[in-house]
Amino acid sequence: MFETTIAGSLPKPDWLAEPEKLWAPWRLAGPSLVSGKRDATLLAIKLQEDSGIDIVTDGEQARQHFVHGFLERVDGIDFAHKIEMGIRNDRYKAMVPVVTDALRLKGRVHEMEAQTARAHTRRKLKFTLPGPMTIADTIADKFYGDRVRMAFAFADLLNQEARALERDGVDVIQFDEPAFNVFMDQVGGWGIEALHRAIDGLRCKTAVHICYGYGIKANVDWKETLGSEWRQYETIFPALAQSRIDQVSLECRNAKVPLSLLSLLKGKDILVGVIDVATDEVETPEDVAATIEAAMQYVPKERIFACTNCGMAPMQRDIAEAKLKALGDGAALARKRFV
Repeated sequence: MFETTIAGSLPKPDWLAEPEKLWAPWRLAGPSLVSGKRDATLLAIKLQEDSGIDIVTDGEQARQHFVHGFLERVDGIDFAHKIEMGIRNDRYKAMVPVVTDALRLKGRVHEMEAQTARAHTRRKLKFTLPGPMTIADTIADKFYGDRVRMAFAFADLLNQEARALERDGVDVIQFDEPAFNVFMDQVGGWGIEALHRAIDGLRCKTAVHICYGYGIKANVDWKETLGSEWRQYETIFPALAQSRIDQVSLECRNAKVPLSLLSLLKGKDILVGVIDVATDEVETPEDVAATIEAAMQYVPKERIFACTNCGMAPMQRDIAEAKLKALGDGAALARKRFV
């Protein structure tokens, strides 16, 4: 009961990449970078195990960015001539690569880190991939001429890699779709259908992570404009409840999302965000247990998993480690109280 996991990413060691940054430049190159990514993956697994995390991830240690880590292994994309583009409905600007030809995988994308993780932990293993809608919102198109068509092309590639990850022994494959709370009118149509294309044929557990983003300034400022209640999910939860996705991951700790909306996800496992990644204040086990208890009003306790609100890639490592420990200890406390 109340198994613990994280949204996906952890801070990288400062010998691997510049700390406390998204898109952090690598500090190694060539074979040293390859071995460094592998070593960091092992450290991420050990840290999670020591913190009492039940379903571990690779910590996304081998990716510079949660989307572009996948795109780098796709042919038909020009990384040499990036252009500036608005992301998440122009919430912020980013330099993005351009789709210039038909998309196809160069080969495996995350083989090294998935197989390394599987070989070095006996715990359940979750692996994260960017969702089709979010990819389409994070890249420029000069080939397909249609955003939806391009997203489905990416969904086919994601499915290829997801099937391979399942063969590697991954227990849960999660698709990260922060774009789902930006383009709400499209989620119930092609957004979920693209996810269905991405999970086609999978037998392992599948999840979608939806969030209000990392704790970076652009996201914090945006959330200040959303009012006293964040009800955007009210639009998309009924469609997700009818989808073939097994689990839904979202933030709850210090969020203005009314927890009553969780009742709209009947039949789904809920990865309840009990750790706030937008603050350096470390939660106590009591805080974690309290958030779980609040979610129990709307979700059967056997369907609650304790998770982080979002990825922790840009956080200070010591704070992220302390929050991981609070996550594990808080879930253990909740089991004593509510099971």
